[in-house]
Amino acid sequence: MGMFEDFRFSLLGGFALSLLLVLAQDQTGFISLDCGLPENSSYSDPTTDIYYISDASFVSTGAIMSVSPEFRTNEVRQQLWNVRSFPDGDRNCYYIRLTAGVRYLIRGTFMYGNYDAKGELPVFDLHIGPNKWDSLNFESASAVFYKEIIHVPSSSYIHVCLLNTDSGTPFISALELRPLRNNTYVSESGSLALVERADTGATGSQIFRYKDDKFDRIWSTESFSVWTSLSTPLIVNAGQNPYEPPSVVMSTAATTKDTNTSLDFYWDVPPNDNSGYYIYTHFAEVEELAKVNQYRAFNVTLNGNFWYGPVVPYYLYDFTVYSPSALTGGRYNFSLKRTDNSTLPPIINAVEIYKVIQLLQTETDQEDVDAIINTKLMYGVTRNWQGDPCFPQAYMWNGLECSSGSGYNNTPRITSLNLSSSGLTGGIAPYISNLTMLVSLDLSNNSLTGSVPDFLSQLPSLSILKLEKNKLTGSVPVQPNEKSKNGALLLSVDPNLCSSASCKKKKSIAVIAAVASVAGLVIVLLLTTAAIFWSLKRRKRKEMRQFTYSDILNITDNLRRPLGKGGFGTVYHGYMDGTEVAVKMLSPSSAQGYREFEAEVAIY
Repeated sequence: MGMFEDFRFSLLGGFALSLLLVLAQDQTGFISLDCGLPENSSYSDPTTDIYYISDASFVSTGAIMSVSPEFRTNEVRQQLWNVRSFPDGDRNCYYIRLTAGVRYLIRGTFMYGNYDAKGELPVFDLHIGPNKWDSLNFESASAVFYKEIIHVPSSSYIHVCLLNTDSGTPFISALELRPLRNNTYVSESGSLALVERADTGATGSQIFRYKDDKFDRIWSTESFSVWTSLSTPLIVNAGQNPYEPPSVVMSTAATTKDTNTSLDFYWDVPPNDNSGYYIYTHFAEVEELAKVNQYRAFNVTLNGNFWYGPVVPYYLYDFTVYSPSALTGGRYNFSLKRTDNSTLPPIINAVEIYKVIQLLQTETDQEDVDAIINTKLMYGVTRNWQGDPCFPQAYMWNGLECSSGSGYNNTPRITSLNLSSSGLTGGIAPYISNLTMLVSLDLSNNSLTGSVPDFLSQLPSLSILKLEKNKLTGSVPVQPNEKSKNGALLLSVDPNLCSSASCKKKKSIAVIAAVASVAGLVIVLLLTTAAIFWSLKRRKRKEMRQFTYSDILNITDNLRRPLGKGGFGTVYHGYMDGTEVAVKMLSPSSAQGYREFEAEVAIY
């Protein structure tokens, strides 16, 4: 048992004591996007009953395409009938809001299906945030590729990006996110990309997923000719095992054809791959040994060295054996050998293998990301504004400069924003106030209106401010004027903008004119007071709340009942805390719609 102590292996079984979050057998927290499904469309998959919606609300680029007719058959799942193709831009990204700190299984599904009628299999990269996740290299037009990663987002959003590598047009068929328990699939660093998830005891070519697996993990069959299979028609219970491999998978087990033969399996690491790997082995006894006076126990070795044991599987209860530390090496040979007092050969029901993906590039500060995305939506900026604003550096958003973040504790920040000559209209975006590390702001040569906001005085590092050639009115706040005079700020504004001092004279004239209308002023004050009182009362009663996409799905019962469609998008019926509500969805394509939508939200 010394090796066991050295490697600190963990055993989680039906009789282990642990506090678990009990999840209902439903789709709570699931995000299921059929990429290329027309906007506002949805359906329930007839096999899995998973509720899929269009991806249109999560991505602002790409073209909807259908696979060739020979691939669009009843034998092919509906999620593979369409794709979203990205012929334009080097990087195109999905932006999905979720819960920070929660462990998610993120899965992209891809089938080429000759959707572009070119018969040319593309090669492209897949990123999660600013970091590379994997590459796609297709074997045939009908091949279905699943790319899975288990990841804990540090922010309340995630970017899943497809990068053009000049080897064909990127595309995607489906994108799915599934919350997992936070005490499962824990790695010392990085995230875990799926290498293999196998039902080792099954004898056919079945694939199991939700509803059999409450976390919607996809289990394929894997067996060897030297193995044989055991099975039970009874339910195999997870007990206190937080991994909860599905009963249908655990009700079969692989074993050897004779008692004295070891049960062996292995996998090879690609050349020059120094990544760490995690393996999860799942066991359950499927034979009632007490009735036949038999006993099953075995040890597990890795590359000839003791790994764990003895394993004594529980009857109809599963447990999981894994290493909390990543394995390293070129080939992994696992061998399960019966102990001397065992009367039966070893078994294994299922196995999972994951590769560690080191996400070394830190994502841009979340407040900066929220601010720049809201600014993008308000002004309708297109450019190359996709994915993380600052990194990878080759894909930094045009018009931005950032501090160089690296490692895990140096978060990139936006230091310069240049939107000059961008056709901007409306006022200066209030979200810029949250870009607290801005050194330079250039909004010149647009059609901006309104006054120069006071929040520009509160940006502590701002040393360059260019607002000339706009339609701004009023005065420049005192602090920027003072900083400009002492050389701390390079300020460029149109000459019609008065300083705060010169504007005071104009204001005094306005006050004299206002005194001549005392009765009107009294009415205005009364109305204003009433409005403020009503607003404060309403605010006291109901604070502004933010909702994740999962919350919206729960409120609207998966967007099942549309009430109609307005200028902003579709309105859905729902219930929140027992109250009947209408949920208005904003289409991301209209900048004017965003401003009007935001104003309407403020009213409520």
